[in-house]
Amino acid sequence: MNAPPVKDGLRINDEIRVPKVLLIDQNGEKQGVMPTSSAMEAAEEAGLDLVEIVPNADPPVCKILDYGKFKFQEQKKKNEARKRQKVQEIKEIKLRPNIDIHDYEVKQRSMNRFFEEGDKVKVTLRFRGRELAHPELGMKLLQRVRADFEPIAKCEYEPRMEGRQMIMILAPR
Repeated sequence: MNAPPVKDGLRINDEIRVPKVLLIDQNGEKQGVMPTSSAMEAAEEAGLDLVEIVPNADPPVCKILDYGKFKFQEQKKKNEARKRQKVQEIKEIKLRPNIDIHDYEVKQRSMNRFFEEGDKVKVTLRFRGRELAHPELGMKLLQRVRADFEPIAKCEYEPRMEGRQMIMILAPR
């Protein structure tokens, strides 16, 4: 035997198969617990649909409303919520072990802007030639970056060597 297809969303009108429901009319006023058939009649008189709003309650809560309009409003709410979401990006800042103070401050301002926008920052420290002989200088610089941004960012990926570069990822708090 095939089971009836499970419908997603709310049950409306004849799909409501419980004996009693708590009815809320089209004005949002509670009408109390009544038989489902009476609630259906009230909905028909108003020229609207009977929609099961809270199916898990005891008894289920049903409301008299225009189902098409209700679905449209719900879709609008979902779209609005999706619009307000901020996708978090990973921005990359590249440094060198013997960076000058002013150059460091320029990079610092960029990182501040990225954190204000809600993005993560990947700090990449590239070693060239003989600089690779002193990874402790790079570690010291990354620790300084981490200390400077302690109030506004947390370290998500600890500094570690990957080939000729040292990487650390900071995320806004």
